[in-house]
Amino acid sequence: MAANTRRVFYINYVAHTVFNDILEARPDVRLDRLDNDSPASEVAPVLEAAHAFQIGASRDELAPQFFAHPEFLARCPNLLLVSSNGAGYDTIDVDACTEAGVLAVNQAGGNAEAVATHALALLLNLTKRIGETDRAMRREPVHDRAAYIGRNPLEKTIGIIGMGHVGTRLAELVRAMYRMRVLAYDPYLTAEQITARGGEKTDLDTLCAEADYVSVNCPRTKQTLGMVGAAQFARMKPTAYFITTARGGIHDEAALTEALRAGKLAGAGLDVWAKEPPPLDHPLLAMDNVIATQHTAGVTRESRENMGRIAAQQILDILDGKPATRILNPEAWPAFAARFEKIFGFAPQK
Repeated sequence: MAANTRRVFYINYVAHTVFNDILEARPDVRLDRLDNDSPASEVAPVLEAAHAFQIGASRDELAPQFFAHPEFLARCPNLLLVSSNGAGYDTIDVDACTEAGVLAVNQAGGNAEAVATHALALLLNLTKRIGETDRAMRREPVHDRAAYIGRNPLEKTIGIIGMGHVGTRLAELVRAMYRMRVLAYDPYLTAEQITARGGEKTDLDTLCAEADYVSVNCPRTKQTLGMVGAAQFARMKPTAYFITTARGGIHDEAALTEALRAGKLAGAGLDVWAKEPPPLDHPLLAMDNVIATQHTAGVTRESRENMGRIAAQQILDILDGKPATRILNPEAWPAFAARFEKIFGFAPQK
C-alpha cells in the first residue's frame, strides 16, 4: 500500500455507487466496507487504520456500535472525519467528535429539492384530503363528496421550523405557487438572514399559533429532541396541519396522537418516526387524516446520486488538506489540524 494512503470505510451501504466510483478512481485511497454484523476480527483493523467514516445508514439501520459516539471514536485512533448521509446527523455525537479532534460533516443541500418537494406533496395531500378520500373509497362507495371537502392553500400561512436548505426551498415553493406567508423559527439565524431566505423570524409559540401548516425541517440534536410536544400542538389551530420530513423524535408521537384524536389538529403528514419503520399497530397509522411515508422524502434517484457525489468529493477534499464547506463542528479545527499534520505530514487548509 502506498505511503499516505487515505483509508475510508462505510457500513452496509452508501447513498449511491458514484461514491465508490469517485473514491476508487484514486490510487491513494483504500475504501473498505463493513456490515452491522461483521466479525470483530474484521472490524478492528479497519477502525484502527481509518481516516474517514461515511455513514450511509439511518439511525435504525446502523448498529449502535457504529454510531460516532465516544466509545466508537476511542476505537479509531487515526480517524479525522465522520460524514453523515444527507443533512441529518443524529448518528453522530458532534461534541464527542470535537473533543476527539474529529471533523463532523454532512451533505446539507444534497437532497433539499427532494425533501422540500415531499413536504409540499404532504401539504397538498392533506389540504385536499386525498389520502382520506382514497382510504374511504377502498372501504365503501363514497356518495357524499362534501364529507371530504378540502381547502385551498392559496395565501395561507406556513410555519417552517428550521430555515436551512430544505426550509428555504420549501419557502420558495409555497411563496411562488400559493403566495403563502412564511413564518420561520430558527434560533441560529438572524431576522435579516431569514428575510433573505423568504421568511419572517418568529418564536416557536407564535409560529404554532398562527400557522395553517407547521413543517419541521431542522436536524435532530440535543436541542431539538422533543421540541414539538403537547404544548406546541395545543397552540395550533384545529384547522392546521402538522408536517415533518426531518427526523423522528423531534416531535412527540404520543402527544400528536392525542391532539388528532381530540380534534385539535386537522391532520398530519409524517415521513419520519421515532422507530423506523413504525410498527403496523402504531396508532397514527390507523388514522385516516394522517399521511404516512417511510423516511423517503430525500430518496430520489437524483438526490441519492447528488449526495453520493458530494460525500465522496468532500472526503477527498478534507483528506487532501483542502477546505471543507459543510463542517458541523468548526471548533474542532485546531485539534483536527494538529492530528492531520501528524498523520499526513503537512498542514490542512482551513
